[in-house]
Amino acid sequence: MTEPGRIAHVPRRAHAVPHRFLSVIILVTSWALLVITACFAAEISGVDVRQANNELIVSTTLQPDEKLIEDLNNGLSKEIVFYIDLFRHWKLWPDEFVIGQKIVRTLQIDPIKREFVGTSVEGNVKIIKRFKDLNSMIAWAINISNIKLTNVKVLESDDYYVKVTAESRLKPSVIGYIIFFLPSKEFSVVRDSQIFRIHPPETVR
Repeated sequence: MTEPGRIAHVPRRAHAVPHRFLSVIILVTSWALLVITACFAAEISGVDVRQANNELIVSTTLQPDEKLIEDLNNGLSKEIVFYIDLFRHWKLWPDEFVIGQKIVRTLQIDPIKREFVGTSVEGNVKIIKRFKDLNSMIAWAINISNIKLTNVKVLESDDYYVKVTAESRLKPSVIGYIIFFLPSKEFSVVRDSQIFRIHPPETVR
């Protein structure tokens, strides 16, 4: 005859296995969701800085998230704002902002005419471009190529880096002004370039 203590002990071990299995399922599912979110999150793929003819030239590319593409497909207008800022790197003090440039790319689709219109504003310069399809408009909007940030002759010899911030916003509309509590900023991502050295310009004799 089996002892009562051992009979009571069997169900407790039997119930322990499903609980452990459930914990593993939850852990794996959470990890998978984090991976999927990371795959579809917006990011800046890189910040390239070079010097040419005494000019500091910057290029960068934004990898948009799936929501931005889906919203454009659904006819919503978007603004992608780039902030390209030069910082002086200090070892013992907070880094010093030197100069910056703001670029605003506006993306609009006319679902009836199937027109794709992109607008770029850089300072006082405004450019309007028309595209044949959504992919070509997005490819234009997310690429910043060969922006002349500043002349290196005005910089002191030291270590510097460029910080690029990219933000996606819903383009202001009448509905946006009425429902003022709706958030307009959808994401904001930041990436720094590698630290580089600015050398004093050679003296012309």
